[in-house]
Amino acid sequence: MGIALGGGFARGVAHVGVLKVLEEENIPISFIAGTSVGALIGAAYCSGVTIAELEQIAARVRFKHFASWTLSRYGFASNQRMIGFLSSILKVRTFEELHIPLAVTATDFSTGDGVVFHSGPLVDPVRASCAYPGMFLPVKIRGRLLVDGMLAHAVPSVPLREMGAERVLAVHLKGHWANEDGPRHLFDVIGQCFSIAQEMNCGVWKQAADLVIQPDVNGYKYDAFEHSAELVRAGEVVTRAALPEIRKWMSVDSPAKTKVSAPAVTQPAVMPADL
Repeated sequence: MGIALGGGFARGVAHVGVLKVLEEENIPISFIAGTSVGALIGAAYCSGVTIAELEQIAARVRFKHFASWTLSRYGFASNQRMIGFLSSILKVRTFEELHIPLAVTATDFSTGDGVVFHSGPLVDPVRASCAYPGMFLPVKIRGRLLVDGMLAHAVPSVPLREMGAERVLAVHLKGHWANEDGPRHLFDVIGQCFSIAQEMNCGVWKQAADLVIQPDVNGYKYDAFEHSAELVRAGEVVTRAALPEIRKWMSVDSPAKTKVSAPAVTQPAVMPADL
């Protein structure tokens, strides 16, 4: 089975809850593909970082730990600090050393093509996958300017199929503001525009997935790292709700019989009162 971890900035902490339940229930994971924060969490988990360690990291991390404000025609922040952050948490340095095969997605800023990394150093591909356009500066790798993988692979189920995954569980971090809320600043506006565009073009990655689960991250802002415990819980709740379906299609011998046509699984999570 392969797990596709989509992007969503701080909301991506919910991925930790998804992985936590799958591990507790002894659901084998053969491949992981990650986009943006999904790439970061996927890289950490595949490198040997435990669920308990991921929860501790999520509880203490803040925007300042991996970004610094700058003034550039390409963006308002650099994720150069992510080099030190990733180096401090990853237990290996290259894709080849990972315990679970991993794909990290990015987008070529010039062509719009999706770029998928499977080999070589880990840090820069993860940085590129997290380089949200308009906020972070692009990351140059092998002469190409790369930005957030969300533009090409919002949820990277297609790269998982290309890796050989016969069954794909896709984790989609689709969140909305409450009706009374509005954008706080430019980055909220940019983020919502990207979310709308991605929702209108989600057919490809959904078609490549056997089951789509959507942790309830409604109301959580893109930088809501202080709510890590609630976000982990949101991932746990939706994954436990999906366990019967996961076990059912994992027990079928033929991958062709595993396609799930039911709606995505979404379960409510306890939301903090101040959101």
